[in-house]
Amino acid sequence: MKAKIFVTLKSAVLDPQGKAVTQALHALGFNEVRDVRVGKFLEVQLNGVRREEAEAHVREMCERLLANPVIEQYRIEIEG
Repeated sequence: MKAKIFVTLKSAVLDPQGKAVTQALHALGFNEVRDVRVGKFLEVQLNGVRREEAEAHVREMCERLLANPVIEQYRIEIEG
């Protein structure tokens, strides 16, 4: 079973890296780009757990290590 985890900054949190990417894209002529938010993507392989158990474990992983719940939000997709 595979868990896909998408971690992004909450909308109220400033994203200096996203601003830098936006400015770089504008410098390259992509003026239609209005805003960029930078995040993280993780894939976690899981063995020997049921789907419900896997989702609970991955949520706990996110809360304890993979995401900072104060400034980040995350979304999980379980495959398999």
